[in-house]
Amino acid sequence: MPYRGLILDFAGVMTTPIGRSSQAWCTRAGLPADAWRSTLEDDPVGRALYVELELGRMTQQAWNTGTAAILGVDAENLMGRVHAQVQAVPSMLEVARHARLSGISVALLSNSYGFEPYDPYLATGVWDLFDIHVLSGHEGIAKPDPAIYTLTLERLGLSANECLFVDDHARNLPPAQSLGIATLHATGSDETARAIAERLSLTIPAALPR
Repeated sequence: MPYRGLILDFAGVMTTPIGRSSQAWCTRAGLPADAWRSTLEDDPVGRALYVELELGRMTQQAWNTGTAAILGVDAENLMGRVHAQVQAVPSMLEVARHARLSGISVALLSNSYGFEPYDPYLATGVWDLFDIHVLSGHEGIAKPDPAIYTLTLERLGLSANECLFVDDHARNLPPAQSLGIATLHATGSDETARAIAERLSLTIPAALPR
């Protein structure tokens, strides 16, 4: 069955890796290069704060204050400062545009990290590329909870076997697969764009490597 829906993750799929930007910020701030990742993933308090932010139970401003205290840095627009070098990937923009032009519905499925004062979707210019947006901060559920994939299918109005889901975190793929959604593990932005174009039988844009 030809695909009628393309479901795309945001960070690391539509954008350059967050780790690249966060490590550069840590170095400029005089912190260990891994300080940002370890605070969000390994520190129990930092991890708990980030989960609250992802699920929309905490504002980004409140999260900035709490996380800045752990890192020992200024809280003002902390998320925006750390993500300053994160940019949209041109080849992925092209694939999303070509998919829509070919009649494929394109969904953004993202574990979000707040919207104010820094809105990553507007800052990178990707928001208007999608037919629907399913964001953890709005829905109160996050990947890899199967409920958020089911919600995405409902919003698209498509069955699971009509859709392709792309994410750079391998742990987020099995729940989609269990529902019958085809998946693609994003391992490199231009390579990922080419793989999506091939899976969807799109004419490969000139910007993509061959």
